[in-house]
Amino acid sequence: MSARGRDPLSGRAAVAGIGSTEFSKDSGRSELRLAVEAVRAALDDAGLTPGDVDGLVTFTMDTSPEITVAQACGMGDLSFFSRVHYGGGAACATVLQAALAVAAGVAEVVVCYRAFNERSGRRFGAGVQYREPTAEGAALGWALPFGLLTPASWVAMAAQRYLHRYGLTPEAFGHVAVVDRRYAATNPAAHFYGRPITLADHAASRWIVEPLRLLDCCQETDGGQALVVTSVERARDLPHPPAVVAAAAQGAGRGQEQMTSFYRDDLTGLPETGVVARRLWRTAGLGPGDIEVGILYDHFTPFVLMQLEEFGFCGRGEGADFVAEERLPLNTHGGQLGEAYLHGMNGIAEGVRQVRGTAVNQVPGASRVLVTAGTGVPTSGLVLASDG
Repeated sequence: MSARGRDPLSGRAAVAGIGSTEFSKDSGRSELRLAVEAVRAALDDAGLTPGDVDGLVTFTMDTSPEITVAQACGMGDLSFFSRVHYGGGAACATVLQAALAVAAGVAEVVVCYRAFNERSGRRFGAGVQYREPTAEGAALGWALPFGLLTPASWVAMAAQRYLHRYGLTPEAFGHVAVVDRRYAATNPAAHFYGRPITLADHAASRWIVEPLRLLDCCQETDGGQALVVTSVERARDLPHPPAVVAAAAQGAGRGQEQMTSFYRDDLTGLPETGVVARRLWRTAGLGPGDIEVGILYDHFTPFVLMQLEEFGFCGRGEGADFVAEERLPLNTHGGQLGEAYLHGMNGIAEGVRQVRGTAVNQVPGASRVLVTAGTGVPTSGLVLASDG
């Protein structure tokens, strides 16, 4: 990795609008309609119209291409459109792409979106069922014949090694689930609103793939989420305080694969997250002690602990104690375990709300929020900050 200095992107763009559909298990409408509803809600929140948009960014593994969404929303000419690969690892990278376009003058108003019927339609948690011949598919061929067929089974390999390395039990993961569900219980938008859990509930939930229990695994959700990115200067003239992109980064580690990087020297960390962490801290000029809220990608609880360790919030093997002692407010919307699984986009929206001061579970005075994207894959992250 290069030793480049602070990224000049810092402070050049901001999230000025957020919008979503309801989060459900059966939306009853197409993924395109969900995307359009979320995009229009985000534009309304920003005080803008479809005609103001000249850029769109989304993910791969998506059935609503940028141009189709532009047509359905009634947008005009576009000067920028892009999509990012690697599933949930793309979430924060959509904002990075939008911020780069804004900072470079390629576009003025860029909307990032994600929409799917991930519960009533295609369920990512079902694992690999059919795949066109690709290099990534060939890599999976080294794991699938041995029964590693689903994301839970892939993560379980690393989770088991983590417990062994640090002499822990599966209860270590339960602290993440309990914290997420406690915040979800007070969030009316969350699927598990009003339904907190205890460590005993976690321990009593059924095994999915040892050492992962049901309550270690995120939900599957139908819904859409969109974000409006523009320059900080323009955002200041819009209805809400800007959530400034203080830093944005992508990262892939040596020997990186998608969820199956089992041939690395060590399975107890997330090197791709470490790449993102180093870039974010250097670009933002901040460190772990400066962050007031952490919105950490939580498709599976073990990787929340590893993220905390990669970002330097605590030492290796100390993530469970860090969460149990509540040293940092985590996933104040309930996370993907408690609110909804939107491939991390709803987490970015929560980061924006915390900076604005409008979150349901608001952390008083929050002005610097860390948001991360999917783990176990090439990934991304953001530091969002208040203006000024």
